[in-house]
Amino acid sequence: MIIHSADFVSSYVDWKKCPASPLPEYAFIGRSNVGKSSLINTLTERNSLAKISNTPGKTQCINFFLINDSWHLVDLPGYGYAKTSKKNREMWLKFTKDYIRKREQLQNVFLLIDARIPPQQIDLDFIIWMGENGIPFSLVFTKNDKPKKTAKNVDAFKEVMLELWEELPVHFISSSVSKIGREDILNYIGEINVMIQE
Repeated sequence: MIIHSADFVSSYVDWKKCPASPLPEYAFIGRSNVGKSSLINTLTERNSLAKISNTPGKTQCINFFLINDSWHLVDLPGYGYAKTSKKNREMWLKFTKDYIRKREQLQNVFLLIDARIPPQQIDLDFIIWMGENGIPFSLVFTKNDKPKKTAKNVDAFKEVMLELWEELPVHFISSSVSKIGREDILNYIGEINVMIQE
């Protein structure tokens, strides 16, 4: 898939107020500071479409971007640690989960996993929650700038997943530095778009 256009639409804190558009949506989520904004900018080849910060908790709303005038990329707040109050974190998680569970236009959630660190329970808990709610999702192992060093963590995560699931979900290896995974993720979105139009 070639990205011809990528435009910010708006931000929301209530899934009911999200665009009343029938266009398919693909959401991106992960632990705070997992590299979500960097991945979104890499996918769209826009340096500042999504705001990048070293401070966990930068994304605080449901952010919609219109891609090629044909689908929405949705940037969701990160879960876990963020430099804000517990009340704010709980509020973000609630409206995020409401969006994921109730939004009919949502076709797939891309759950980002930091490949530089061993498996984290908070990621596994979120995966279990999506499985229990029948949410279609894929994994994106981010920050694979040095694949030889991150491979063991990716393999360890897969092993833990196979203890919980009969088979692994679709998964991608990505790096915002080398652009690894960009075409694979976009082509996967393109395949889903074709399937839902048939």
